[in-house]
Amino acid sequence: MIDPNLVFALVILAIAGVAYFVFASFVFGAGYQPTPRRAVTSMLELARVAPSDRVVDLGAGTGAIVFRAARERGARVLGVEVEPIRFVILALRRRWGGPRDRVDLQWGNLFGTELGDADVVTCFLWPGAMARLGPVFEAKLRLGTRIVSHWHAIPGWIPEKVDRVEHVYLYRTPRRPENPSEGVGAGRAA
Repeated sequence: MIDPNLVFALVILAIAGVAYFVFASFVFGAGYQPTPRRAVTSMLELARVAPSDRVVDLGAGTGAIVFRAARERGARVLGVEVEPIRFVILALRRRWGGPRDRVDLQWGNLFGTELGDADVVTCFLWPGAMARLGPVFEAKLRLGTRIVSHWHAIPGWIPEKVDRVEHVYLYRTPRRPENPSEGVGAGRAA
């Protein structure tokens, strides 16, 4: 017979594990919600992700965007995730079935990510993170880099295309003014 205390302990551990997986990300700045399959499809299509592209997925979660961009589009992908358990899941997925030669993973804060070689940046982040990322994109991304965001827009930016059904926004990085007093660049609201 199974010890009832062991069953109770296992149930408590399982509940704690699920609670951590769902709610711990609030500690890291955003709640966990997987990107829906249709939204991933829309993001990859709007950005026209191709085999020659370097895709950076900020807040990669468990890899919905990372692995589809690599498998279905043949892109080279960097998945960035700060939450340790989701990062381990990403690493296991990459090791056992992921396209290892086209997927790199980075454990850490997405705001410190090197973005200079990105052709496409994908994100499904909260509004506060999107607001903080706008200036980062302007400073770090090359002219014309495609940015696709699910659900939350980049405040002050004008999307090039919008999938209103799936809540996906496509942007291109604006030109950088040579003189900061020159004002906003293309793609930015005045």
